[in-house]
Amino acid sequence: MNTLLSFVNRWQRGFPLVPSPFAAVAGYEGMGETEVIEAFAAARKAGWMARLGPVWAPRRLGWSTLAAARVPPDKLDAVAECVSIFPEVNHNYAREDEWNLWFVITSPSESRGRAILVAIERALDVPVIALPLRTEFFVDLGFDLTGEKKRAPIKAEVPTQASLSAEMEPLVHALSAGLPLVPHPYAAVGEAIGWSETAVIAQLEQWIGTRVVRRIGAVVRHRRLGYRANAMCVWDVSDDAVREAGERLALEPAVSLCYERFRAPPHWPYNLYAMIHGRDRETVLRERHRLGVELGLDRWPHRVLFSTKEYKQTGADYTGRER
Repeated sequence: MNTLLSFVNRWQRGFPLVPSPFAAVAGYEGMGETEVIEAFAAARKAGWMARLGPVWAPRRLGWSTLAAARVPPDKLDAVAECVSIFPEVNHNYAREDEWNLWFVITSPSESRGRAILVAIERALDVPVIALPLRTEFFVDLGFDLTGEKKRAPIKAEVPTQASLSAEMEPLVHALSAGLPLVPHPYAAVGEAIGWSETAVIAQLEQWIGTRVVRRIGAVVRHRRLGYRANAMCVWDVSDDAVREAGERLALEPAVSLCYERFRAPPHWPYNLYAMIHGRDRETVLRERHRLGVELGLDRWPHRVLFSTKEYKQTGADYTGRER
């Protein structure tokens, strides 16, 4: 398993955009094409690779937001199950807080996404807050399973809001579940939607160049790999200090995601977020305490929300179509 894990870890980004990508990977690895396909298939079957394919950058293709609901504890599982039914929901977790259900909505446009949030709130009779992304510091660049890579300096990015065009919907939907594990995956995707292989590759290259796609590669399920202590750490940082704080926080190897979100007063005053994943709660809390002290973050109001249950984790599909 260690060899297979190292292999998948290397291919979380940089998966080749060529007609025979598995053959290209085989050349890099000194393996056969069939052996490479079987390795990715084994990782997916084991449950610790969710898919192989593009990871969309937030807000550059359609609209997305993190949302939270305040659910009576005895109704949490039932409400979460109903939320997960919506195809626009791609992540759905329970967390330790009064606001105890956290999920991500993706949609072709902001108006449709906000309508889904209203529908969820009304249908389930629970308060819901939306927390859209404001600034990226370190987002969707993979989950280093070795902890050996040093973090390069990162410049904050403020993504511009975009809507998904009808022309691109078929391709986005086809890619949302990942590339098929066949010798010519881009040709297979194109055939399913009436595109040529060349057109699929060219569009992905264009999206990579314009940062609509953050990376192409393996998307791992960290919880299945033993990283079950998943803490969302939040601070209410003053607006004039949040960018510097976020850029410093994003450099820390312990931080797997870091971003600024819009506040939702009066319910949720926090604007700076960092995800810390670990194998046990004590290690995560120790890292969280260190960061708060060394970076001076804990002079601002803060909370730590550990996830307690995963209800849904799929690739983002900005089309909102059923899979």
